[in-house]
Amino acid sequence: MEKPIYAVIFKAVIGDLDATYHETASQLRRRAMELYDCISFESYTQGDREISISYWRDEEQIVQWKNDQIHLKAQQMGREKWYRSYQVQVVKLIKQYGEDDQVG
Repeated sequence: MEKPIYAVIFKAVIGDLDATYHETASQLRRRAMELYDCISFESYTQGDREISISYWRDEEQIVQWKNDQIHLKAQQMGREKWYRSYQVQVVKLIKQYGEDDQVG
């Protein structure tokens, strides 16, 4: 890897996910990719747990994304309704290896 890549890992215990949640999640994923140059964005759910991992070229993009107005409203809804608890981790990727480029 020439330049560092950052990952934002969002982990949550799911609360009340309604139709608005699914519409908002789809919109936010598009905005991250189109407006803030997110490299990739993946989300998975198992039982009452959710994890989303997004990859970024620099910390500035992550800060801009965090402060996006629609994202801020979604964060508020997440705290009030969609999630019982959550955690966000921002990490610097130090190594990546594997045989299949289609994985990530």
